[in-house]
Order: sequence, then structure tokens, then C-alpha cells
Amino acid sequence: MEKLLVDTNIVIDLLAKREDFYQEAQRLFTLADHREVKLFVSALTFANTYYLLNKYNKAEEARKILIKFKVLVEVLPLDDKIVELSLISDFKDYEDAIQYYSALENKLDMIITRNKKDFKTSILPVFTAKEYLKRNDK
Repeated sequence: MEKLLVDTNIVIDLLAKREDFYQEAQRLFTLADHREVKLFVSALTFANTYYLLNKYNKAEEARKILIKFKVLVEVLPLDDKIVELSLISDFKDYEDAIQYYSALENKLDMIITRNKKDFKTSILPVFTAKEYLKRNDK
């Protein structure tokens, strides 16, 4: 079973039902629900997603959304090594570095993001949700 790190933008696409991206995100998370793939997010993704959801929902509602979402993913720890690797990396965006090193340190197979250019130095394969789904007609 493939182990995929899902970038924050894909999580937001799903939970905020972003019009142009929701369908692909939903299909990706349905694969996880059907136990066809294993999806992971960094602890930072959970914090950032809560922050964004809380801007548009009451705190209690944001938590309920994340409680339901949590059953679809495993949250990767953010530890000292990941922080250090991210700080000294060549990534322009520190959050992307955290995503990348979370995937690398936890031996995941690939990264799913909407912003592939942010991961251009990745040694892991990087796909958009649409590309990943088309790859195997999932």
C-alpha cells in the first residue's frame, strides 16, 4: 500500500470544498477511506488547517471537522530533526520544508500537493492529486 504525504493545500481543498480542486481531493481521501492508500499529514498541517477553519467557523465546529477528518489520515510528529533539517534546507518556504522532511524522515513513498514547484528539489516523487489519480486510473 502506498504511503502518501498530503500537503496542507490538498487538505484545505477537501475541508473547505474549494470549487476547482474539491473533486480530486475527495477522490484521494476516498481511497484512504477504502484502505487503498495510506495518507499522512504533518502535525503542522493539522495546526494550520485548524487555524484556517477557525477563521470561517466557530472553534467547536472547526474541531468537529478535524475530528471527522482525522480518521482518514495519520499525523506525523514534528520533531527536532525535522525542524533542524527544514531550517538549513534550500526550501524557500519553511512550511514546505517541514512537509518534505516529514515525508522523508518517515519513509513515505511520495508527496501529493497542488504546488509541485515548491518541491522541485525533492528526491521523493511529487504529484498533484489529479496526476496521482490518473496515474493508476484511481
